[in-house]
Formats: sequence, structure tokens, C-alpha cells
Amino acid sequence: MAFTKITEQSSHYHHLEKMSVAEIISNINKEDFQVAGAVENALPEIEKLISVVSEKMIAGGRLFYIGAGTSGRLGILDASECPPTYGVPQGLVIGIIAGGEKAIINAIENAEDDTIQGWKDLQSYNISDADVVIGIASSGTTPYVIGALQKCKENNIVTGSIACNPDSPVSAVADFPVEVIVGPEFITGSTRMKSGTAQKMVLNMISTTAMIQLGRVEDNKMVNMQLTNEKIVDRGIRMVMEKTGIKDMDSAKDLLLKYKSVKKAVDHYTQISQTTITSLNSL
Repeated sequence: MAFTKITEQSSHYHHLEKMSVAEIISNINKEDFQVAGAVENALPEIEKLISVVSEKMIAGGRLFYIGAGTSGRLGILDASECPPTYGVPQGLVIGIIAGGEKAIINAIENAEDDTIQGWKDLQSYNISDADVVIGIASSGTTPYVIGALQKCKENNIVTGSIACNPDSPVSAVADFPVEVIVGPEFITGSTRMKSGTAQKMVLNMISTTAMIQLGRVEDNKMVNMQLTNEKIVDRGIRMVMEKTGIKDMDSAKDLLLKYKSVKKAVDHYTQISQTTITSLNSL
């Protein structure tokens, strides 16, 4: 089957410069409505990828995202939010972008065209077959990503991919490819739009599900979140009060700040309560 870059096909909209603001945002919104449906169509493949990611991480492995441009930045964003949200250590989920840290805010010329550097960047983290690597590339043709996944395959490292074109080259080298076909962009070729949104949705699914599988969520609560600001502390206090039955907010806050996480605070309170009940019953 011939490979077609749908992401590079001409927009369905013309003369954008003649549209009113209302028309522009209405048409962008109309296009964005297609994204959730495209992700839904890819759910079976997303499930397979997440299953192997969870399996590897439960066994002690790490998750790597690797990409260029918008795709690379989205991977870094998802990785960077795992420690504060779920209390996991830095380095459990790692985002790598072509061109290095400078490329997070600046375009680095020709960085994505280097077929060797992606593997070198992975090696700097002492990557092994305990880990899993997900290549992110809207076009599905990014040499930096494809080269990295090919070397992973040679070294028996499990790989996945997220692309927005069908039957793409990056899918061909990934063990667990995901293709979310969102169609041409509102601005021709601007894959930071629908394609970027689709990738972000899939990344949310991957990291969220993996963290749930790792036991970092209880019920529907982020019980291991880092207490990095007052908003989160307030949220944590309410969670402690709900889980322990403590009525006094100051007491709940003292407990939370002493143990630095909702889970540890609740576990300690529960243990003390059970010990007290056992002692009373023995009288």
C-alpha cells in the first residue's frame, strides 16, 4: 500500500485571511471535533501499547518518549507532569526531543533529520531491554525517531509509536504502532493543531493508565501528588478529611504536612486508629 501523508494534504478551507475571527475559530472548532473520534478508532492499538508499557513499568522499567518539534515537546510535557501528579521519581518517565533542551523552546535546524542522534540520546540514559520507548511523529517519517526505534529493535527494546498518517514508516519499525488519523489540518501542514491535540490525548491515556496500574491512584484521587503549592495542599487536606473522617481542617493539614502525601498520612492515621481499637478491645 502506498504511503500517503494526509497530514500534508491541503486544508479544506481557503482564503483564511479573508475570514472573520468568528469564522476562523468556528472552523477550527469544527475540525477539532474530529480528533476524539479518530482517537476512539485507535483505542484497540492504544490498549495494546499501554498494556506493554504498564507491564514493563510494573517490572521496574522506564518509559521513554522520543520525538522532534511539537511531538517531542508533547512527550516532555507528559513526562514532566508525572512526578508532581503521581509522586513517582524523576526519571521513571523521560521525554527526549531532537536538538536537546534548547529545542524545547527553539526550533533547531535539521535536528529531526539526524538518523543516529536519537539512539545516542537514549543511550545517555543507559537504556536497556527493561525499558519501553515510544516514538512520537505526526508525519510518521521523522528520521530522528525512526532511527532511534530501529536501534531499539536491534537491542531487543520494546517500542511503540504515535503517528497521524496511515501505514507510516515509523509504524513499520514499532512493535506497537498507534495511528490516529485526523485528516488535513486547518492550516495546511500545521500538525501542532489536530495532530498535536490527538497526540496529547493519547499521551494522557498512556501515562494516566500506567500510573493507575502502578497503584499511584486510589479511587479517583491523586493520593501520591507532590505538595507543591497551596492549591494542592488544600486539595490534599480535603482528601485526608474525606478518607479519615477527621473533621478539623487544621488537624488534617498537620497530618498531611508531616507525612508529605495523602496516602502516607491516611495510612499512618489508619494504622494508629486500628492499633487503638485493638488495644481497647484487649482490655
